[in-house]
Amino acid sequence: MNDTTTALVTGANKGIGYAIARGLAERGMTVLLGARDPGLGAKAAAELRDAGLDVREVVLDVTDAASVRAAAGHVAASAGRLDVLVNNAGISGGPVHLPDEADLDVVRRVFDTNLFGVYRVTNAVLPLLREAPAGRIVNISSGTSSMAAMTDPGHYFWDVAASAAYPASKAALNMLTIQYAKRLRDTRIKVNAAAPGACATDFTVEFARVSGRTVERTAEQGAAIAIRLATLGEDGPTGGFFDDDGPVPW
Repeated sequence: MNDTTTALVTGANKGIGYAIARGLAERGMTVLLGARDPGLGAKAAAELRDAGLDVREVVLDVTDAASVRAAAGHVAASAGRLDVLVNNAGISGGPVHLPDEADLDVVRRVFDTNLFGVYRVTNAVLPLLREAPAGRIVNISSGTSSMAAMTDPGHYFWDVAASAAYPASKAALNMLTIQYAKRLRDTRIKVNAAAPGACATDFTVEFARVSGRTVERTAEQGAAIAIRLATLGEDGPTGGFFDDDGPVPW
């Protein structure tokens, strides 16, 4: 049995997921770096191993049930344990999906990754997390999911175009986070959602363009809240939504 704390990070070959994988490995964890593309995942994991970190690639497409099952089996066989799951994999589907004009096929793809992918992966590895001394699940949400912010005329989200895809999928993810926390509240597992903020990654290029905002926050800065939630102590919260400054209004 492996006695090293082990983490699985989905969608981790670049951006915030890569920064989370690095940050957890720098804290002494064995990190399983999940990526849809085997080549990109192997390259990213090799880069981190070259930096002296214990990072191993795992082929994982969160939209494919067979891929998720295979990845969960790989985690069990190779690491023998799982202490931390970071559900980071996500897509935007593009910057704007006006509710009255949205292509529902695109919206479904966004939900399939951002919401249903979390169901698939979490349920597949939950038996391992239940056996962990202190299991932690972190769902990467978004400040755009905050209904309080979206309905506040004083918040800059007020002036951002309406979208029926990404913000809606992340709001649903927030509720799913609460439900998992509720289901697992009598266990040692803590489940929380993180808002990393808009970071200067490939993911936010289009959002920055349509919002008219300059994004200077780094992926490492965005990863910090996820790393904090992944390493919570026994007295830490569960069923919450947090950014760098603390709880985020739902």
